Amino acid sequence: MKKVIAIFFILLSVQSWAQILKPATWSIKVSNPTVQVGEEVDLIFNVKIDDNWYLYSTDFDPDLGPMVTEFEFIPHVSYAVVDSLAPIGAKKKYDELWEGEYTYFRHTAKFVQRVKILAKNPDIKGSYAYQVCTDVDGKCIPFDDEFDFGQLIGSNTEKTSTTPSKEENKVEQTTESVAKEKGLLDQRDVSDPYSLWAFMIAAFLAGIAAIFTPCVFPMIPMTVSFFTGKKKGLGVLYGLSIIIIYTLIGSILAPFMGPETANELATNWIPNVIFFAVFVIFALSFLGLFEITLPSKFVNNVDKQADKGGFVGVFFMAFTLVLVSFSCTGPLVGTILVESAGGLILKPILGMFAFSMAFALPFTVFALFPSLMSNMPKSGGWLNSVKVVLGFLELAFAFKFLSIADQAYHWNLLDREIYLAIWIVIFALMGFYLLGKIELPNDSKTEKTSVGGLILAVITFSFVVYLIPGMFGAPLKALSGYLPPQTTLDFDLTSVNNSSVSTESTICEAPKYADFLHLPHGIQGYFDYEQALACAKEQNKPLFIDFTGHGCVNCREMEARVWSDPQVLQRLKDDFVVVALYVDDKTELPESQWFKSEYDGKTKKSIGKQNADFQITQFNNNAQPYYVILDTNGKLIPPIKAYDLEIANFVAFLDIAKAEFEKRQ
Repeated sequence: MKKVIAIFFILLSVQSWAQILKPATWSIKVSNPTVQVGEEVDLIFNVKIDDNWYLYSTDFDPDLGPMVTEFEFIPHVSYAVVDSLAPIGAKKKYDELWEGEYTYFRHTAKFVQRVKILAKNPDIKGSYAYQVCTDVDGKCIPFDDEFDFGQLIGSNTEKTSTTPSKEENKVEQTTESVAKEKGLLDQRDVSDPYSLWAFMIAAFLAGIAAIFTPCVFPMIPMTVSFFTGKKKGLGVLYGLSIIIIYTLIGSILAPFMGPETANELATNWIPNVIFFAVFVIFALSFLGLFEITLPSKFVNNVDKQADKGGFVGVFFMAFTLVLVSFSCTGPLVGTILVESAGGLILKPILGMFAFSMAFALPFTVFALFPSLMSNMPKSGGWLNSVKVVLGFLELAFAFKFLSIADQAYHWNLLDREIYLAIWIVIFALMGFYLLGKIELPNDSKTEKTSVGGLILAVITFSFVVYLIPGMFGAPLKALSGYLPPQTTLDFDLTSVNNSSVSTESTICEAPKYADFLHLPHGIQGYFDYEQALACAKEQNKPLFIDFTGHGCVNCREMEARVWSDPQVLQRLKDDFVVVALYVDDKTELPESQWFKSEYDGKTKKSIGKQNADFQITQFNNNAQPYYVILDTNGKLIPPIKAYDLEIANFVAFLDIAKAEFEKRQ
């Protein structure tokens, strides 16, 4: 009975992965069905994309990695192509894994090609190839199909077999408009609740830091003395006014900082270079080179309004505090607003709310309980030290933005070791400053290092020591979101060590296509199924098939985060014959190797099309990454694995398959 139940679950597992997906539906139409000879007309390709899927566009570097959508028009004397094909409304995104910018569509896509009609009944035919991916479970699927506009020109009717009806077009337009209104984007572009909370906590801490600056801290006793002996409610109103003012700033900027700006800010060099320059200016101001101040006339006019009584007077008192303290709080507020750009539309509002909550806290608490003022530390040179430390942090953080632009446009200014060298120097100088070894313009002379300064110096120098191994290849995972990719290192000791682990060949013969196809992490394997199966028989090992693609982002992520684990890597190298079958490779094979597909009846001419057809016909699946293991007879060994970043799950998948293989011997 147990065997029956086990077999049932194995079959259920296989069936759950065995499905042919088609998340994108294409249709074609023309802008003017009655176009005359000598006139131009737009050929329109509309695509409906399932929820949680996205389609790569046509207008990014085809060598980047993801599969660019491509159109091929068969030349004919009856028409001529005018200009290049245009994707309409594609979004942009910088991907750290590919180290570059790509364009994509969600929900709907539209491509337009203008042609000139040269004869009646034009013969406009061709094909297109594309890839769709999902972030839900990591699948990526390449497709290709053919088109024929011949029946659409010269008639007022649309091609019903491939073109949607007016109702369908209306639905498509509605879907597209709703998507635009809602700002629907790639799920990776929008802040999740956890990162939003982290951002608010950081903004709250920035508000705390702002209190301990020379512009703000001395204002606390002056302000509290004003409310002493008056209604305590006025002190609460003062604190609430501070919160309202800062939150209004966030609310005013929120429409310009929402998710529609995410990809532009993440990829375009202009805003990132501007942010870099702004952060450097903020840093130099904090370090004492100059002060950022608002026009005195504006500040004085606001201060006059504070003489009015009641809530209006209290509100303008709070407004005056915000303006007077701007030289210290401005860089911190600017940092929060820059960091909120490209997130949820609420992000700048919540960021300013969190900042102002912390900033208003001492004014409100001491106004309610004046006796607590006696416990406050006295003003002194330490206040400027806080400001200087913030300047060092601003300067280090500025290079994040320059790095983004550098990676997106391949300037090669900030390779990983250069970036790390800059950070090591900045934080080392900050450590020496905390020890009193460096004196800046607005500092007060001190003869001794405070205990607090010593503790902060220890933390800072510990961070510097942590950074140093990164110069030689240490991954520094805690900072991966702030550093350039490890592949930009000129000298990576980890890659040298990995490559020297084993030089003994674990394959049977030289693999086909190894001159342009590769396996990661020094794995020796194949790129042709028949050749790999023959080696598996010779070595009596199970055959591990990796259905992958050049443009499969999640395939690269699996290789980087799961395959690189020593447990996984050792098993793949020692216990299996590995074959990587690229389903999107466009290398055309000799005609003698072409075959007609049993699945769609089309002739498969390239490596990619043949591998994709093999995956569909043999495993009833067309998504990548997709991992299957066969015995030496080419029989499937369940279970099957797809995108899963849990290393333990992948190890279990390999071990179960190996145990089943040994049972079959």
